[in-house]
Amino acid sequence: MTVSKVFSASPYETQFGFCRALRVADVVHVAGTAPIGEDGAPFAPGDAAAQARRCFQIGVQAIESLGGSVGHVVRTRMFLTNIEDWPEIGRVHGEFFADVQPVATMVEVSSLIDPAWRIEVELEALIR
Repeated sequence: MTVSKVFSASPYETQFGFCRALRVADVVHVAGTAPIGEDGAPFAPGDAAAQARRCFQIGVQAIESLGGSVGHVVRTRMFLTNIEDWPEIGRVHGEFFADVQPVATMVEVSSLIDPAWRIEVELEALIR
C-alpha cells in the first residue's frame, strides 16, 4: 500500500517529526492545522475568522496536493480556545463546506501550543 505525504510551512513539522497530511489508499488525514502564515508566524492574531480561514486553506491545500479536493472532505474537527468564537468560525466553515456538508465537531480547549492561536483544525477526506 502506498503512503503519500505533504508538508507545509509549519516549523513544528520538522521539530516534532510529523507531516501536514498523508494519504493511505483513498483516505487523507490532515494533522492538527494551526493558523500559521507563510513566514511561520501566527496568522492574524486576535481574528478568529481569519485564523479559521487560514487553517482551512492550509488543510484543503494539503488535500489537493494529495489528489483530492474540498469536495472529498468527510470530517472536520475544530478546536477553539474561546467558544464564543463559534458563530464566526462556523460561518467560515460554511464558506468552505456548505456544499459538501462533512460531519463536524467544534469544541473548546483550554489552550493551544501558541497563545496567539484561536483555532486549530483537523480534516479527513475520502477520495474515490
